[in-house]
Amino acid sequence: MALRETFNEDAELYDRARPAYPPDLVGQLARASGLGPGRRVLEVAPGTGQLTLPLAEFGGQVTAVELGPDMAAVARRRLRDFPQVSVEVADFDDWPLPAEPFDLMVCATAWHWLDPARRVEKAADALAPGGLLGVIVTDHVAGGTTEFFHRSQQCYRRWDPATPPGLLLKEADEIPPPTEEFERCPRFENVAVTRYFQEITYTTDEYLDVLLTYSNHRALDTARREGLLACIRELIDSGYDGRVTKRYLHDLITATRTGSSPVDL
Repeated sequence: MALRETFNEDAELYDRARPAYPPDLVGQLARASGLGPGRRVLEVAPGTGQLTLPLAEFGGQVTAVELGPDMAAVARRRLRDFPQVSVEVADFDDWPLPAEPFDLMVCATAWHWLDPARRVEKAADALAPGGLLGVIVTDHVAGGTTEFFHRSQQCYRRWDPATPPGLLLKEADEIPPPTEEFERCPRFENVAVTRYFQEITYTTDEYLDVLLTYSNHRALDTARREGLLACIRELIDSGYDGRVTKRYLHDLITATRTGSSPVDL
């Protein structure tokens, strides 16, 4: 099984544990794209709908393309009150684009799973001239209970042989936004980045649930995974009174498809 397919193994857990995106980020994306009734939206890799649901509330016609059938089923359930939203089960890399282009294409915390040789060009193919591409890149950065995350590396070094040595959280300003591939593509212009942060406090059980939604944790064999989770549980319970806070950085990268928008003609 490919790493990107592990998310489908427990779609209900993914839906319960994965955080929503900051409302200000969703609002900025909607304003920048003119999202509203009549606008066509393509979302790639929606998961169980963490971004799809708030986007649907703006009234656009949303087509969401999700690789995992169980993830798609949960997303459909969450979006059942929005008849203008459809969720298709497909690998976007192979999914045939419809004849009518989209006004907005979004991909949240999943862009890295798409074929790097084709993803920017296919995004340009999917969009109408003047349409907007929005890519959200999420990182875990220093902040919150930073000490815990540094101490937890002892658990990873013991139980996960792939753990690189000396791995520590970075400050947000040490992480440059990954905009190069959009800036060098002549079919996009006006590349911009807006940064959003959120801190979420988790109980021990909640934090372990989050870890179980990450592909590298799910890919461990059972003994290593259980050993890792037990080690982290002991650290949180004994050293942090059963609660830790994680600081997320969300980079919203936007780029405009070159050409004139039909609404501007």
